[in-house]
Amino acid sequence: MNRRYWIETWGCQMNEHDSEKLSGTLEGLGWQPAPGPFDADLVLLNTCAIREKAEEKVYQFLARLRPARQAHPEMIVGVVGCVAQMSGGDVREREPIVDLVLGPRAATRLPEALAEATRRRGVVDTTLYQDGLFGLGRTVRRDPGRVKAWVTVMEGCSKSCAYCIVPATRGREVYRPLDEILAECRALVDEGYREIELLGQNVNAWRDRDAGAWFGDLLRRVGALAGLRRLRFTTSHPAQFSDPIIAAMAETPTVCRALHLPVQSGSSRILAAMRRGYDRERYLDRVRRLREAMPEIALSTDVIVGYPGETEEDFRATLSLVEQVGFDQMFSFVFSPRPGTAAAMLPDPVPAERKSERLSELQALQRRIQLERNRARIGRVETVLVEKPSRRDPGEWAGRTDGNQVVNFAADGVRPGDEIALRIVDAGPNSLRGEPLADSTRRTPEAAGAAS
Repeated sequence: MNRRYWIETWGCQMNEHDSEKLSGTLEGLGWQPAPGPFDADLVLLNTCAIREKAEEKVYQFLARLRPARQAHPEMIVGVVGCVAQMSGGDVREREPIVDLVLGPRAATRLPEALAEATRRRGVVDTTLYQDGLFGLGRTVRRDPGRVKAWVTVMEGCSKSCAYCIVPATRGREVYRPLDEILAECRALVDEGYREIELLGQNVNAWRDRDAGAWFGDLLRRVGALAGLRRLRFTTSHPAQFSDPIIAAMAETPTVCRALHLPVQSGSSRILAAMRRGYDRERYLDRVRRLREAMPEIALSTDVIVGYPGETEEDFRATLSLVEQVGFDQMFSFVFSPRPGTAAAMLPDPVPAERKSERLSELQALQRRIQLERNRARIGRVETVLVEKPSRRDPGEWAGRTDGNQVVNFAADGVRPGDEIALRIVDAGPNSLRGEPLADSTRRTPEAAGAAS
């Protein structure tokens, strides 16, 4: 009888890619995907702990799963990822249906842990393993029809930001060797993937001392692979975003003119309290250098409002920085204290209501900026990499520009992986609308990854 699994994923691209690795591992053991969690023999919850809301979603899902688990006692339920690392055995205390708890680095031992869980319920492993994190022998299950593949180049974070739980849940930085990264990227291009995104919690900290290579070198080497059309990377830390990295981006045509560079606050005082390792002026200097080298670059960012002790003046400094930079996209949140972090111990005199007001004001500003910047693209011709049918209208297509803007359009005879020239005819705050130019489609070769 076929054993069936389901993986529910929350969080960043790293988590999504980790779920691809887990899927590949399970299918290598003979498991097959289930149509849904309630039909599965194994349910894994790949979790995010960066904010309390993300953590609570895990327990809400477990509560919904409880009747199915009780009706089918042979079902194995596992919690993996950052909530597992943060809470360990407390996960089972809070939700007894959980049979298996694995931190992000312990998830590399899934086959052994799963075998043990079939013999006894209650397996917990939150060891921050240093070996086997990037094994090329592990199959990665990527969804057919996708044109982009993720490649992990480093794991963990050695920074000490006062609010962040990632160093505790992901461990200190470990870097993957250059030759392994190049081998995986080359294989992906050969399989038909047109775009690669390099992943790491602090991706621009990557280095391979044995090869004498730093992150700018990695961009040049991967970007030079024949057949690769686009190269992206995330997430970068402003304190380590050096001039050599900027030069590598500008001088490598396949590196996309888009960058996610989290600022978190526009106040130097708050940035110091956060232990971010840079101030407002340093961040703005990086933006200036990026735009000097690549005037067309699209910038996105993360912002936290309501950090403990944030004054009205601090918040106004954030608004002014956002206005000054003109981000193309922003992810913004009210401060969420995380257990064990320095910020969780700080007195917090800012009322919750005022924090929510600040978030609304910031998001309204960003929505206006995005709409203005997107409307400025009307009339331009953009090369769009076709990704999938449009969410708005399945009879149409959606793709992304080099600057990572979503464009919806109608066209016949295109398929995922094609590049098409579109004239932008309309714009909203979150997407663009385009019309194809005559005979402008560049076909992707038939390949397993991009054309199935």
